[in-house]
Amino acid sequence: MTAPGFVESRNGTASSRIPNAPGTDDRDSAPLVTYGCRIKLLPSRLHEKASAFAARVNPANAPLRPLVAVPPGVLEPQALTILTSKYWGASPRVLSVSFTESAPDDLKARIVSNMNAWSSRICISFALTNGTGDVRISRSEDGYWSYLGTDISLIPLDRPTMSLQNFTMAIDESEYRRVVRHETGHTLGFPHEHMRRELVQQIDPAKAYDYFWRTQRWSPDVVDAQVLTPLEDDAIMGTPADEDSIMCYQLPGTITHTGEPIRGGTDINNSDYDFAGSLYPPTDQAPSPRRASFEDDWGPAQDVDLPS
Repeated sequence: MTAPGFVESRNGTASSRIPNAPGTDDRDSAPLVTYGCRIKLLPSRLHEKASAFAARVNPANAPLRPLVAVPPGVLEPQALTILTSKYWGASPRVLSVSFTESAPDDLKARIVSNMNAWSSRICISFALTNGTGDVRISRSEDGYWSYLGTDISLIPLDRPTMSLQNFTMAIDESEYRRVVRHETGHTLGFPHEHMRRELVQQIDPAKAYDYFWRTQRWSPDVVDAQVLTPLEDDAIMGTPADEDSIMCYQLPGTITHTGEPIRGGTDINNSDYDFAGSLYPPTDQAPSPRRASFEDDWGPAQDVDLPS
């Protein structure tokens, strides 16, 4: 997700180089992989409760299932695709937004305005509140992250649901579009696009292990979990994989089989809007079906009585 030609550290400043893995040439060391967006996961004890809540919000939601095995609490490096268990539903909804620390009014308004870039084409919008919001944004947490979709409703009210570390009015508008709109996509239920099977298959595992060790100090197990394990097709729904989606990280050509990078998106694109609108149809449109229905039917009198 790093903008072309610019490398950003986890706190939004230019990153420094770190040493290579033991036994490698430090001259080849790369800057820290930046952006560092994380999808926060609920504690495992809340999975059943989260599933029941998601079904209550939207009966079409599938039972909650873990995405991949990851270190506790965080899912890092996954078009806009939606986990069927996190979808808010097609009815209009306003999610209130508050900040966990003091922030100037112009900064809060600028952040919420970028969140509402999605709302121009969908039936969900975001509004500032002086109370405790549905979406609670911290600027003092570590890095950029969000809980996914309906999971934000299970987070204790004194804890943030989104982190925009060190965001200020001095940050360029392109970063607001890239980061705030990306994290808002997670709040709408969208995971990371680069975890789509079609994009994961482009990555050379050996090159990925070396690259992420040099840039993030990730072990092979972490790379497997966060980069090389695709989302299961039955856990997602969406358009074909879109490496220009706002939800897609930029990954370098040095780790792909072909040498071509996975471009990554820097703003919501038309495919993002079209797919989001099919899931969250604007109020002036009839809801679109979530998926093709292959359900058969017959009269109740023909139902088979199963043995007890």
